Amino acid sequence: MYFKDKFYFGLLNALIISTATAAEQSVVELEEVTVTAPIAKKIADFITPVTVLSDEELSLKVGHSIGETLKNELGITSQSFGPGVGTPVMRGQSGSRVKVLNNGVGSNDVSAISPDHASSVEALLAERIEVLRGPATLLYGSGLMGGVVNVLDNRILGKLPDKLVTSTLEQRFDSVSDETATVMKVEGGKSALAYHLDGFYRDRNNMDIGGGSAIDVKSAQVTDPSLNVIQNPQGFINNTSAHAISGSAGLSLVGDPGFAGVSINRLENNYGIAPDGSGGELTRIDLKQSKYDFKSELKKPLKFAESLQTKLSYTDYQHTEIADGVAAAFFTNKTYESRLEMAHNPVGIFKGLLGFQALASDFAAIDKASNEIIVPQTQTNSYGVFALESFNTGVLANQVGLRVEDTTLLPESMQSLNYTPVSASAASLWKLNAQNSLNLAMTRSQRAPQVQELLVDGYHDATRSYEKGNINLQEETSYNLDLGYKFKADWVKAQLDLFHNWAADYIYQQRNGQFIDGAAVLESRQADATFMGYESKLSFPVLQRTWGYVDLTLFSDFTRGQFVNNTDVPRMPPLRFGVQLDHSWGQWNSNIRLTRGEAQTHAGEHDTATSAYLLLSMDTQYKVMGFKGADLMVFAKANNLSNELIRNSTSYLRNYAPEPGRGVEIGFRVNY
Repeated sequence: MYFKDKFYFGLLNALIISTATAAEQSVVELEEVTVTAPIAKKIADFITPVTVLSDEELSLKVGHSIGETLKNELGITSQSFGPGVGTPVMRGQSGSRVKVLNNGVGSNDVSAISPDHASSVEALLAERIEVLRGPATLLYGSGLMGGVVNVLDNRILGKLPDKLVTSTLEQRFDSVSDETATVMKVEGGKSALAYHLDGFYRDRNNMDIGGGSAIDVKSAQVTDPSLNVIQNPQGFINNTSAHAISGSAGLSLVGDPGFAGVSINRLENNYGIAPDGSGGELTRIDLKQSKYDFKSELKKPLKFAESLQTKLSYTDYQHTEIADGVAAAFFTNKTYESRLEMAHNPVGIFKGLLGFQALASDFAAIDKASNEIIVPQTQTNSYGVFALESFNTGVLANQVGLRVEDTTLLPESMQSLNYTPVSASAASLWKLNAQNSLNLAMTRSQRAPQVQELLVDGYHDATRSYEKGNINLQEETSYNLDLGYKFKADWVKAQLDLFHNWAADYIYQQRNGQFIDGAAVLESRQADATFMGYESKLSFPVLQRTWGYVDLTLFSDFTRGQFVNNTDVPRMPPLRFGVQLDHSWGQWNSNIRLTRGEAQTHAGEHDTATSAYLLLSMDTQYKVMGFKGADLMVFAKANNLSNELIRNSTSYLRNYAPEPGRGVEIGFRVNY
């Protein structure tokens, strides 16, 4: 009853928000945003929820990770593992169910395998970030219950720039960890040749938290009864310093028939993991990755084709977990990925694309100190074909997608494993009139278990757990239903999205209450589960004067995950709701945002609840156009102004690593 009461209470609030009235002033009409993945189209024409961050909005929201950058978007939180790591959690889904892409190709790191592994995709370098759900996700993989995050950074230019040289310099400072971050980009072109160079450097100290003790001793001892906390820093988290450096270069040939280009990227990232306070070893992760990409597009290559796009990628990834200066768990992943996408001319009422994707990876994990195997060396070969088609029938705009994969895992000295996930999706948008629209999407999504879920068997330093896989895991199958309503008028904009997911053989990691050599056992399990929730937003103007415009936005989102035996799916986000005021006056834009996160009492077996919180933040930015021949933007952000001690319910380390405390971030960006 608690779950139902809370869900329907939140839903009632969302419905009230969506039908509320406001003063009869007009909203400043913004330029229509176009999504580039997978087919360029306007957001208003998308059938399922989509989020795009770009330009000044992205600059203000950029965080230490992709997850932190997106954590204030509807339905999205961050699976923080201390400040060095943060992968997106979308509608309660994370890991392999949320795919992070870099320019339409998989990141091919190991961030989806374990929560302590940072993503190699860097938000600081992003030109725009697109979040997709529904049929379009089938272009990139199977089993993506959460969705797809595509980070675009212009590494391979598809158009010839207007100038021979353009450049960007960005500098940031964040007081919460004394972090400095520098970003530089240079690109241009002439005579059909285009180039791109970029790089960043980040350095930070230990992170401050919202007062109090870093370690919640009572909760930590629930998951580890033998834990004896003798070091519990006040107001900061020990061993959370980090430094990272990255550089990229891209070159492309651009002409009327299309373009072809190559790029190379190198990333090195060293970050610490919050300790458990026992006085034991301190763990740091030393991550290194080299990535090589090729991308081409031909316009009208065949009579029946609008375009033919090819993407090839090779990623050499490795990271070493260093315990008290000694190399311990070592993960390596070498991956080849290729994609071929053909957008075809309209065939009757149908318009869309067909494609083929192949992936071959070589993954292994070993403890260098003891030479024990954590995950046996495994070759994974995956082949997928996919299609996405759009068509109109009367008042309905429709979209259907289909993807079929064949995935084979070849573990060393073990029998091979084979899976054939089949996923399909259909969605419709009904524009009732110029102001009202309804959308409905249904998806059947299958996911093959990934290598660590199946084969891991060993101590993992960063998670301080003994992880045990399950070679008998079956394909995970989910049936997802999305229903949405949008209202857009001069005086108000409203959005309400409801979802319900039924997952058969849902794969998850769960503590089983046992310990091996003092480490809690974390095992791969499988059970039927359901997920339901909503996302809602209401925006309307409250002031229009000569000194600017002020808009008020009310927002709320909620996800509830439950197994069929009425136990709780672990690490679910709480009910959130809040208010945001946005002010714009010429080249000056600001906002203030207050978010209430309710207590998460449905923590899951052998896990602990998290308390409610209030999070108050402010942002402001000012643009100076033509400042000494350049465009200058200065910005400032004030985070967690009330200095709340916030523990993130989606984090494995919530009892040891709270969220950042009060801090101010300032910076500038210059475009020449």
